[in-house]
Amino acid sequence: MNVLDARQCLRLHSLVGLGDRTLSRLFLHYGSASNIWASSPGDWSALGASCETIRDAMALRSGSLAIAARTEQQLATLQALDAEVIPLTDTRYPALLRALYDPPPILYARGDAGLLQGSQLGIVGSRRASPPGKRAAMEMAGQLVRLGLHVTSGLAIGVDESAHRGALDAGGKTIAVMATGLDIVYPARHRALAIEIMNQGCLVTEFPPGCQPLSERFPKRNRIISGLSLGVLVVEAALRSGSLITARMAMEQGREVFALPWSIYHPAGKGCLALLRDGVKLVQEIADIVDELGPLYQCQQELKEAQVHPGAPPSESGADLLGFIGSEAISVDEIVRHSGLAVAPVLAKLSQLEVEGQIVRCAGGYIHC
Repeated sequence: MNVLDARQCLRLHSLVGLGDRTLSRLFLHYGSASNIWASSPGDWSALGASCETIRDAMALRSGSLAIAARTEQQLATLQALDAEVIPLTDTRYPALLRALYDPPPILYARGDAGLLQGSQLGIVGSRRASPPGKRAAMEMAGQLVRLGLHVTSGLAIGVDESAHRGALDAGGKTIAVMATGLDIVYPARHRALAIEIMNQGCLVTEFPPGCQPLSERFPKRNRIISGLSLGVLVVEAALRSGSLITARMAMEQGREVFALPWSIYHPAGKGCLALLRDGVKLVQEIADIVDELGPLYQCQQELKEAQVHPGAPPSESGADLLGFIGSEAISVDEIVRHSGLAVAPVLAKLSQLEVEGQIVRCAGGYIHC
């Protein structure tokens, strides 16, 4: 871990009123946490920073002991955990996650952070999973890792736990996305499992050390599970559940969604039946997933190969796309259609243009700065 960069990221995360989208804009405009702090906080207002955030930043730069002490304690925790800090503009940041409308501006990882760039399938489901549901999660996770995919889930009891366990027992890699800081395992009964995942996979979160498992943090965690993954498998879910929220987020992100079929008399499986009714892919065996993921897997490989390092000259990155992006939002699909390029290199070039501050992501796609 680069201690200086980590300290600068933690200080940004500590600023009052600095939301994720504004922090992402700061990273994309300035390129790094160090460059952000080297600039004048007064200039941040043009990127959406509030007066409160600017005052807090200026107090920290002036030597505010209270803020500095808090971030130093967090830094010491990350060092003790041998953790990595990965900001949005870092080349280690997973490309699929960066392509989201609202990617987390900073990731904190423990274990093999390189796995975040790998091909993953998210597996989610009920915390009160039935024995058949747990068995299905374990068996499918084991088969997926034997095929070379990583299994990503949320470290919860029930289906999440079984998916992680199935991947570990099969000798594969698994990624646990946490709704807390890296120093707080929730639920506490999964501390031993978290250590196994760290040793054979990766723990990742967007929350700095000390963050507790508050209810509003779980939907944010869920969007990372789907955002990292090529697709999401819902093993068992009730009609009102976090798993269905994850599935809907996956659909909005353009990911494939899969669900297991359940009896109409199985209450905990009605969420899966609802997803199947709405057109998601029915899964009876692992081949149903692999057949569907084939093109997406190839696209991800192309995206990784086409990804340009921050700082490359525009002529070598996305300058040829700027002609299609104006003051009105244009979607990725439209850019692909107009440019004649494949999806993967378009996404890579758009990411580079964001880093250079030439375009901004919005709800309808992208606009020119």
